[in-house]
Amino acid sequence: MTNGRIAAFFDFDNTLLAGDSAKIGFKYLWGRGDVGAWFIARIMARNFFYKRNLYSPERISRFALTFYAGRDITEYKAGAREYYETMLKPHIAPKVRERLDRHKGEGHVTALVTASVRYMLEPVVADLGMDHLLCTDLEMGPDGRPTGRPVEPICVCAGKVAHAKRLAEEQGIDLKKSYAYSDHHSDLPLLELVGHPVCVEPNRPLRKIATARGWEVLSFI
Repeated sequence: MTNGRIAAFFDFDNTLLAGDSAKIGFKYLWGRGDVGAWFIARIMARNFFYKRNLYSPERISRFALTFYAGRDITEYKAGAREYYETMLKPHIAPKVRERLDRHKGEGHVTALVTASVRYMLEPVVADLGMDHLLCTDLEMGPDGRPTGRPVEPICVCAGKVAHAKRLAEEQGIDLKKSYAYSDHHSDLPLLELVGHPVCVEPNRPLRKIATARGWEVLSFI
């Protein structure tokens, strides 16, 4: 696509959000008594290896989704707006929010692209006035409850690229004139997809790549 629209794709965790939404979410669920110590221990162990690049983002995301297996999530959906206002909104990164507002002011297509689940993110997109939400959807079983698996492709790594390319085709977006924001080297395929990659508080591997390639590095505040 050439001479098309310009888009700005924003990762959520540790990018638009100055923190990890899963960590915030499981702490909240622990306080409610909705998640047990064994599950928390397993997610923490996987996170330990993930931070050392010994466990892939896709594997940890798929494991986190098993929390929903067989649950009635009606209450979570109903409380999503309040959860966003109290637990997530205070952690929206000021400089990244400023950059989002700049893109909106310039008429760019804005999209949140993240592994997190839809019901939690819809209030984020609505409040920030973003155009599109590219995320992980929960697979539902015959009983109307989540199976603990995602609707494929899960919106992680190559899955983010697939979602972004589909949106670009649907909306007439010129990816080489577009922007992408992320903190983690696992999003390198997404950053390489666009003409203007921006690394937000990047982890060590991504910072090295950004320095070598002359990519912009943005802080939270």
